[in-house]
Amino acid sequence: MAFGQVVIGPPGSGKTTYCNGMSQFLSLIGRKVAVINLDPANDALPYDCAVNIEDLIKLSDVMNEHSLGPNGGLVYCMDYLEKNIDWLQSKLEPLCKDHYLLFDFPGQVELFFLHSNAKNVIMKLIKKLNLRLTVVHLVDAHLCSDPGKYVSALLLSLSTMIHLELPHINVLSKIDLIESYGKLAFNLDFYTDVQDLSYLQHHLDQDPRAAKYRKLTKELCNVVQDFSLVDFTTLDIQDKESVGNLVKLIDRTNGYIFAGLECSAVEFSKIAVRPVDWDYYRVAAVQEKYMKDDENYENDN
Repeated sequence: MAFGQVVIGPPGSGKTTYCNGMSQFLSLIGRKVAVINLDPANDALPYDCAVNIEDLIKLSDVMNEHSLGPNGGLVYCMDYLEKNIDWLQSKLEPLCKDHYLLFDFPGQVELFFLHSNAKNVIMKLIKKLNLRLTVVHLVDAHLCSDPGKYVSALLLSLSTMIHLELPHINVLSKIDLIESYGKLAFNLDFYTDVQDLSYLQHHLDQDPRAAKYRKLTKELCNVVQDFSLVDFTTLDIQDKESVGNLVKLIDRTNGYIFAGLECSAVEFSKIAVRPVDWDYYRVAAVQEKYMKDDENYENDN
């Protein structure tokens, strides 16, 4: 049995930076880490990858040979990887014995809520290699400063969760830059806990471009709230305390905290429900550290 993370998110959300920082952090706390690059368009890796999809197929070759654009090329690459899953399995088998796995996937969001190739690859690896994986879905935190973009992020997160059907953590990445595009309309916990989205309607109505989509936006918000699945945690990949608290949460979701334990079902239950100070670090301390109060914000502007 091996444990790991499936790292996904839109382009620019910080997936490769996350894999680099997370691998360094896990190595520092004593885990042997293997990063698997499954993004055929990522040819400038800041980390040493144990497995690289470019050894199997390259996006540039696919685009030239089949006259495809980047999006079509990535879909082709994922389909090719699925059909050659034995290649990836053979590369991973030696690593599963003693490594923690980080899968760095492409940033094309359609792969994770519309097409089935990437999901099939993940599910086949889980079945064949007995993996315990958690999906870490990165969303750029600055989207919270725009109500319309925030609603889009919610829909993307919900669609991905339903499609992949795996333990799932949505992460507001680059939290240290959350107010770089303007002050948030609400406290941070409104966005992390996905509270009453009707409050966003007033702010959306201030934008003349969004006013004519008022009814559509309202119905989309209702869909998100009816499922009641989406929430977010936060991350500053350069802050070891922030990374450490995220690792604690991931370890709970993929079962790493139970690895090597021999105890009764009752004891397992006690570990699983043990209270932690996660909520404090996720919201209150993060807001205090990275977000300015009204007085300081006005003085800076």
